[in-house]
Amino acid sequence: MQVFFQAFAGSARREAARLRRSPWDLAMISWLPLLAVAMIWWIFSAGLPNQLPIGVMDQDHSSLSRQLVRFLDATPGLKVVRPYSDTAEATQGLRRAEVYAVVSIPPDFARTVKRGQAAQVTLLHNAQLGTHSGLIQRDVRTAVGTLSAGVELAARNKRGEPKLATMVSMEPIKTSLVTLFNPSLNYEQFLAAALIPALLHILAMTAGAWAVGRELRDGTIAEWLTLSSSGWCATVGALLGKLVWPLLGLGLVGVTAFVWLTWGRGWHPAGSLSWVLLALAALLALSLAMGAFAAAASRSLRTALSATGFITAPAFAFGGVGFPLQSMPVLARGWAELLPYTHYIRLQMEQLQMNAPLHYSLPILAGLAGMAAVLLLACVPLLKSAAGKPESWGGR
Repeated sequence: MQVFFQAFAGSARREAARLRRSPWDLAMISWLPLLAVAMIWWIFSAGLPNQLPIGVMDQDHSSLSRQLVRFLDATPGLKVVRPYSDTAEATQGLRRAEVYAVVSIPPDFARTVKRGQAAQVTLLHNAQLGTHSGLIQRDVRTAVGTLSAGVELAARNKRGEPKLATMVSMEPIKTSLVTLFNPSLNYEQFLAAALIPALLHILAMTAGAWAVGRELRDGTIAEWLTLSSSGWCATVGALLGKLVWPLLGLGLVGVTAFVWLTWGRGWHPAGSLSWVLLALAALLALSLAMGAFAAAASRSLRTALSATGFITAPAFAFGGVGFPLQSMPVLARGWAELLPYTHYIRLQMEQLQMNAPLHYSLPILAGLAGMAAVLLLACVPLLKSAAGKPESWGGR
C-alpha cells in the first residue's frame, strides 16, 4: 500500500504541475464546464415554454370569433402576434417562422354556432417543432373547449335547464388525470437536469483519454509510470493520481449544478439527492476510466478521442429521455443498454422525480462503480506494455 500511495501522490503532484503550466487543460475541467452547465440551466430556466407566437386567420369577424381570439391570447402558453387574411399568407408566416401555428376561424362561424350546429376551427401547426406543436395543440384545445362549453351552457340555460343539471349532462363521464411525477411539466427539472450529466459524461471521458493519450503522444509515459517501481500497485496509483484532478473538478461542477437546480431553485426532490450525487460521481469515474482505457488500448490520442465522441456524444439520444427505450429497434435498444449514461439517468429520474426506494437504485450505482474499477484495472497491463515499447510512443 505504501507503494500505491507514493505513486498516487507523485502522479497527482506531477499532473497538478502540468495543469498549472497548461491553463486551457485546467479550464476544461474547471471553469469551462461550469460555464457550459450555467448556459444549459439558463436555456431552460423559464421552466415551461410560454407566450408561443401564433397567428389567427379570422374569416368571420363576429363577436364570437373575436371572443375566441381573446381566449387564445389569454392562455399563458400562447400569444396572438398577428392576423392573416388568407391561407397563402398564413403559410408563408409559418415557413418564415414568424409564428409556430395559425388558428383558422371559418366564415359564418358565429351563425353556425347559433343554429346549433358544430363549427370547425382549424389549427395549422408546424409538427417539425415537436415541443412547440404539442404545447400549442394542448392550449388551443383548452381555449376552444372553454368557449364551446360556455356557448353550450348559455344555450341550455336559455332553454330553462338548471345550471348544475346542464353541467352534468354536458359531461356525464369525467376523466381524472393524476400526474405522479413532474406535475408542473417543468423543463428545467426534466431536460436541464438530464442534459447536465450528459455533458459532464462527455467531458470526463475526453479528460481521461486526453490525460493518458497525451503521455503516449509526448513520449513521457515511462517517466510518468516511474518504471523503477513497476508493480501493479504503483501503476494503479499513478493512473488514479492522474485522473483524480478531472474527477474532483468535474465532480464539483456536478454537485454545484444539482444543488442549484434543486435547493437553489426551490425544488425539493422527492427522493435522495445524495444518492444521485453518488451515482454522478460513479458515472464520472467510469467515464474517466473509459477514456483512459481507450487511450491505453489504442496507444493513440486521436483514436481515443474519436472513441470518446462515438460513445458519449449520442448518449443522451439513446438514454430514453427524448425517445422511449421500449420503442427503439432491437439493435438501438441493445446499444442504449451498453451505454453507462442510460443506466445513470434512470437512477436520477427514480430519485429526483419518483422517490423510488434506494434498493431499487442500488444495482445501478454498484454497476457504475464496479465497471469503473474493472476498466481502471484493465488499463494496468496495457499501460505497462505500452511503457515497454518506445516505438509505439509519439502517435497522434
